[in-house]
Amino acid sequence: MSDMNQCKEVDMSFFDTAPFLFANEVELDCTPDRLFDIFEDDHSWTVWAGPIEKVEWTSPKPFGVGTTRTVTMKGDQVGDEIFIAWERGKRMAFRFTKANIKNVLAFGEDYIITDLGNGRCRFKWIVAMELGGINKFLLKVFGPLLSMQFRGFLKKLQKYVVENPS
Repeated sequence: MSDMNQCKEVDMSFFDTAPFLFANEVELDCTPDRLFDIFEDDHSWTVWAGPIEKVEWTSPKPFGVGTTRTVTMKGDQVGDEIFIAWERGKRMAFRFTKANIKNVLAFGEDYIITDLGNGRCRFKWIVAMELGGINKFLLKVFGPLLSMQFRGFLKKLQKYVVENPS
C-alpha cells in the first residue's frame, strides 16, 4: 500500500459544489431502519459496493457524526473516512480524511433515505469528488461510465436487501 495523502476537509456543502457529482437513487424493499442496519454491517459493503474489499469501523457504536472507518478497495486502495452527517434512518454522509488514491483531493458520499411506508424506502446516493492531475480530465470523459457503475451497485443493493431481510 502506498502512502496516505491528506484530503481536503469538506463539509456538507461539498455535495452541492464539488467539481464532480454523481447522484443516483433506488427504491428498496426495506425500512429506513433496516437499511441503516445494512450500512452499519461491515460485510454488506463487500457484497453490493463493487470495489470494496473490507470495511473496518474504527469508532465504537453507537455510530454518529465523528464516527470513523477505514475502507480497503481493490488495487490496495485505502480511504480513511469520517462521518459528517448521521441521522439514523434518514441521512448519513462521510468524507475522506486520507487516501492513497492518486489525485483524489477531496471525496465524499451522501446517503439520503426517504421512508415510503409499507416497509419500503428510497435511497438517494450522492458521490462527490475533486480530483487533480490527469484524473480530473479523465473523469470528464469517463464520468458517464462511472455513474452507470454506481447504478449497478444500487441494483446489487436491491438484491442484497431482498436476500437479507433481517
